[in-house]
Amino acid sequence: MPNPPDDADARRAIAPVICYPVETLPQPDMALYASARAGMTKVDAVTVPPRDAATFTVPAGHIFRISSVEGPQVGDLNLWNARDLSERFYSGKTRALHGTHITTGDRMWSSFPAMRPMATVIHDTLDWYGIDSFGGSVHDVIGTRCDPYTHNLLAGGQYHHCCHSNLTRALADHMGVAPQEAEPHAHDVLNVFMCTGFTRDTGQYFMKASPVRPGDHIDFFAEIDLLGALSACPGGDCSSEHSSDTAACYPLLVEVFQPQADALEGWRAPKTNGYDRTHGR
Repeated sequence: MPNPPDDADARRAIAPVICYPVETLPQPDMALYASARAGMTKVDAVTVPPRDAATFTVPAGHIFRISSVEGPQVGDLNLWNARDLSERFYSGKTRALHGTHITTGDRMWSSFPAMRPMATVIHDTLDWYGIDSFGGSVHDVIGTRCDPYTHNLLAGGQYHHCCHSNLTRALADHMGVAPQEAEPHAHDVLNVFMCTGFTRDTGQYFMKASPVRPGDHIDFFAEIDLLGALSACPGGDCSSEHSSDTAACYPLLVEVFQPQADALEGWRAPKTNGYDRTHGR
């Protein structure tokens, strides 16, 4: 390792600057969303089996809820524009705008060129967790999803119940196509209920036992027509490993709710991004 320069401490002491100040972002109308939750009626429900995934659809202006129902369990969530699968959840940009973990009032942003809110978190029973002494928090947008390719690289073998494979199978079934055709649509996830962070000494991505318990849930407002896929991670609560046939795993519940007709007066689905896409030409 090279010797540090004489001004090393001064360089480290330079204050950071937030890359994307969010003061000018369109702000969600949380009072309107609270009104929508208050009178909502359940119109659909899907149970996601342990170590598997399921798809669900949510019309724009509806609410979907992901719940722990039997035991501590984390889930990997993909979202697409139900009318155009090329518009999908963009975890990297969501992370850049809102931080490594999201909660009430934060939004799940879509990919370029649309780049608009797909869903807004409007209620989260794990809001209380905050950031713990290890730097961990819940609902992260930093992990990519457990996958069989990394599993093969690190451990060998052919493990088929990583979240990437679960999401791929679920989408393939929804589309009526082979997994190989559906796989390119699987993308980086929102790790629902997962407790993660980065180690202070090595900067490595870590996970720890999720604080989620049966009855905990997170509610999202669908800003556009959505197709979702949720995998119940083979790591269970991710307290030890995330690609496993031995971890205790439990189902997750997805419920879709319709607000009362007058609850969303004045609400409009967000338009696609206003950039003209000429790229200087």
